[in-house]
Amino acid sequence: MTHRDKGGFGLYLSVFFSKETAMSPLSPEILHEIRRRKTFAIISHPDAGKTTITEKLLLFGNAIHMAGMVKAKRAQHYTTSDWMEIEKQRGISVSSSVMQFSYAEKEFNLLDTPGHEDFSEDTYRVLTAVDSALMVIDSSKGIETQTKKLFQVCRDRHLPILTFMNKVDLEGRDPFELIDEVEQVLKLPCFTVTWPVGQGSRFKGVYDLMEKKIRLFQPGKLTRDFHQEVFSDLDDPALRERVGAEWLDKLKDDLELLCGAGHDFDEAKFLAGNLSPVFFGSAVNNFGVQELLDAFARYAPSPRPRQAEGRQVRPDEEKFSGLVFKIQANMDPKHRDRCAFLRVCSGEFVQGMTVYHVRQEKDFKINNALQFMSQERKNVDRAYAGDIIGIHDRGNLRIGDTLTEGEALKFVGIPQFSPDLFSRVELKNPIKNKQLQKGLEQLSEEGTSQIFRRKNTSETFIGVVGQLQLEVVKFRLLNEYGADAVFTPMNYSVSRWFHAEDPKAMDEFLRYYSSHVFYDVRGYPMIFFKNDWEREYIQEKHPAFRFYSSLINYEQECL
Repeated sequence: MTHRDKGGFGLYLSVFFSKETAMSPLSPEILHEIRRRKTFAIISHPDAGKTTITEKLLLFGNAIHMAGMVKAKRAQHYTTSDWMEIEKQRGISVSSSVMQFSYAEKEFNLLDTPGHEDFSEDTYRVLTAVDSALMVIDSSKGIETQTKKLFQVCRDRHLPILTFMNKVDLEGRDPFELIDEVEQVLKLPCFTVTWPVGQGSRFKGVYDLMEKKIRLFQPGKLTRDFHQEVFSDLDDPALRERVGAEWLDKLKDDLELLCGAGHDFDEAKFLAGNLSPVFFGSAVNNFGVQELLDAFARYAPSPRPRQAEGRQVRPDEEKFSGLVFKIQANMDPKHRDRCAFLRVCSGEFVQGMTVYHVRQEKDFKINNALQFMSQERKNVDRAYAGDIIGIHDRGNLRIGDTLTEGEALKFVGIPQFSPDLFSRVELKNPIKNKQLQKGLEQLSEEGTSQIFRRKNTSETFIGVVGQLQLEVVKFRLLNEYGADAVFTPMNYSVSRWFHAEDPKAMDEFLRYYSSHVFYDVRGYPMIFFKNDWEREYIQEKHPAFRFYSSLINYEQECL
């Protein structure tokens, strides 16, 4: 790779803000604050090291002073981003977390997401709230299934992506193979920023192709305060002695290949999600993480325009607007609270301001808005486009809601998919029915599960996208709401929302398939199928009907 920086990574800010904000009515101070925002998510396959790298980014961002370790690795500290009791017990992430910190005169909003496929819908929603993404790949395994799925969501949204090849201090695949796999499997050209010297037990450090320096590897650091040996001259005898002639000669050969066979940096391609800067390192050992954070400060875009029905909303617009992309109950078990996560899409939020709730067509005042460090929170007086804030909510807000200063905007793109694992829910102790219904309702509003009912019955049914998600629902109902419920599996594995233009045809369909038809919390009809064969058979039998696996598509085309 020739590694020329065409136009400079920082050029995006000057281009976007000089063209789009020249006529902005916002003050220079507010525009400056918007420019400083960097909002990104981390995506990966489970066990690639996503939660660990989240911790280390926070460490170098001075948000924490010692990196926690997942309980599964038997350390004394839980990870900052894994805050639910079930996450601490299992050493997994089952909920997205928001963490905010400052670094290099920038304000970062980092969204850690569940890696497990059962919680991918939560991750999809988070990706509607960010401006860029970090893709973490296990260097011993390469591209894995969940990484492919989440990458495709990023590509559909044209998100700029930085890539971190993790665990290079363990035995793994050849780095050229890893780069080639990203380019071939994901069709994502790579711009290599750092390159490993050695691998596994023979890992010596990384060469920075931008800075023309070698940083030598030092393992096992939990804090950010440690010295790194850096060499600028590859012919330095001291470097040859430290690294070894074999690995130094191999590095020189690798650099010749990189400089002759790769991609130049192209700012437009990077910002469109069609070119990824790649870094190698070891998150658990803090190695290569600070360089990655420096890259986000320099490369990642500031808040970008967001699509609403009818128009784009620019971050530098005078009026405040925001999108609710997540609901979370019981972040503080002592208070049994309910919090709506809102991405500020334009303008400035001021504590105590009155906003317009577009769906409910009414105004309300926001007091005690919050900023986050995982489950820790503090009141925030002001927030700007790109920031994530929390709003205390009593059940008025839903995922996908838009808040404005009066305009009837509706931001688009919040996904919800049809579930494929269904159970009938019954209480062991009927006295706890109120707690059960409250728990199911709140977990449904979070997007953790979906509630269904049949006409003329009091039975409650639940739908999820995987077994682990069902176990989380059971655990949280018992531990957060005191509702010990029995979940009886149902013989269905596919579901679809459906619609026909002819009311008579709809009535006949509902009567004929009454045992298969359920209604979601909005009252929308869904049909449950035993398998894909049955789904295909019924769809072919009723060509006048449209069937939807995505709620967005159903609402856009049928309501």
